[in-house]
Amino acid sequence: RYLRTLYLGLQSRWQAEHRRRHFYWRMMFESADISMLRLLETFLKSAPQLVLQLSIMVQQNSIEPLQGLSASASLVSLAWMIASYQKVLRDSREDKMPMSYKGAVVQILWHLFTIAARAIAFALFASVFQLYFGIFIVTHWCIMTFWIIQGETDFCMSKWEEIIYNMVVGIIYIFCWFNVKEGRSRYRMCIYYIITLSENAALTVLWFLYYDRKTTSDFDALILVCVVSSSFALGIFFMFIYYCLLHPNGPMFSPRAGGCIFRQRPAPAPGPPADAVTSPPRSLPRTTGGERDGAPGERDSCVPVFQVRPCAPPAPAARAPRTERPVIRIDLPRKKYPAWDAHFIDRRLRKTILALEYASPTTPRLQYRTPGAPQEVLEYETTV
Repeated sequence: RYLRTLYLGLQSRWQAEHRRRHFYWRMMFESADISMLRLLETFLKSAPQLVLQLSIMVQQNSIEPLQGLSASASLVSLAWMIASYQKVLRDSREDKMPMSYKGAVVQILWHLFTIAARAIAFALFASVFQLYFGIFIVTHWCIMTFWIIQGETDFCMSKWEEIIYNMVVGIIYIFCWFNVKEGRSRYRMCIYYIITLSENAALTVLWFLYYDRKTTSDFDALILVCVVSSSFALGIFFMFIYYCLLHPNGPMFSPRAGGCIFRQRPAPAPGPPADAVTSPPRSLPRTTGGERDGAPGERDSCVPVFQVRPCAPPAPAARAPRTERPVIRIDLPRKKYPAWDAHFIDRRLRKTILALEYASPTTPRLQYRTPGAPQEVLEYETTV
């Protein structure tokens, strides 16, 4: 996948002008998929290793130089990958504002301190209650996985692949918050961090009551408790800094922070014929902040992953002439729920769409069978 991304990047530089953006967006989609796979790999490998190393340090009451370096590298990689994925995901979507590098740095600090507090609390509890720690982890993972599944994510092509993906994301939820669904996320995030704070406090208090006083002094135990609490508080502080000052969609408490993007039916505009359902070309330039006034983005938006925007047909006299460009006709109505069916169809069409884009300078139109008025479909394509 890295070689494929490099190849697409070179093609976006070497191809003719009308095809550069085609290869550029294919490169961005591939880069987003790489970041997702790296994120899953990091949490499946580095996160358990970090907890194991910290637990050994607590039991031995000493830190070897290589141990400390390895644990620090694991912690930084976890925070780095989740912030990197959020930035790459925004950069690969034309309907999202890009994240600044300041916002990415603050996101790294946010996740660095919250994951550190979580891992230290796990290590403290596991150093005394090994069996109960395993039961706690499995229980928390089951609850988080069920929470993600009932949210009806639509990342994979089939139902069972989606469930497996949700099970893997549940492992990420053991350590930190990770948004996997479009829509209002602040309430879900608040619930998650309230649960995390309660669990961290309970695990740390139980360790403080039953730790081995022969190997760990009371002063060192008090320092560890303060480290857990202060690290979590710093993480929450940087989270508020990000959402209040550096979020791409603007401050969290601004007047434009809530509601739907389209509160009223938009005025009809000349364009494709009224009997077609079109998807906008991915070569459109990114909208600027002034053009997006009033659009809250995914943080407080009620728009689903597949957004359906009503569009009134123009008058017969003002109808634009039919343009000659590829059309993919699908003899199925466009569904929003369940998302698996519609998503499966879209993924199967990917190769056809890319082949038509390669042969034609214009983006093909997707025409669905609709029971009522025509509707415009905005979609995000990924190569996973």
